[in-house]
Amino acid sequence: MQTLNLNKLSDKELIDLYLDDQKQLYFGTLYNRYANKVYGKCLSMLKDNVLAEDAAQEIFTKIFLRLATFNETAKFSTWIYSITYNFCIDIIRKQKRTQNTVSTDDEYTPEIADIVELTDDEFLELNLSKLGIALNQIPVEDKSILLMKYQQGVPIKELAEITGKSESAIKMQLKRAKQKVKKYYDTIILTLYLFLDLLSK
Repeated sequence: MQTLNLNKLSDKELIDLYLDDQKQLYFGTLYNRYANKVYGKCLSMLKDNVLAEDAAQEIFTKIFLRLATFNETAKFSTWIYSITYNFCIDIIRKQKRTQNTVSTDDEYTPEIADIVELTDDEFLELNLSKLGIALNQIPVEDKSILLMKYQQGVPIKELAEITGKSESAIKMQLKRAKQKVKKYYDTIILTLYLFLDLLSK
């Protein structure tokens, strides 16, 4: 009965209860509520089960240590997403520095004036299987933003809170990211067309 009652409490109520008497049961309820979501987010960004599991554990340690700093200017879920997003981005950047690789951002960064707007409807109408391949070609920061916006329906304001950017910066990042995806998508379509054309000869 106690567990059922705890599950009915809001995130903020559980946080307040934990901060009042430090009972692990309250934080455990929050953990159970968000553990799978945090792990899923880590896995989608890091593409490695072990890395994702380790990252999720460290993220919840950070959440535990920072719980007293949480305020209601954003939803608790947004706050967790922000910690998760930034932690995973840090890991990815460290990996890139270690591997001394060049990111796709450096390879293809169109000028603002050169960006042709791809509408949301046009973006969502792209073939899903080929879209998935194209998404894997762009920087994880851009892919993550696109998936949060178009797959999870996270609004622009919340994306700004998660990433610590302005709403206008998020809109521009989405515009640039869609353009990058369209570039790779068109390349995939062209390659398939040429391949099929060769087979027909």
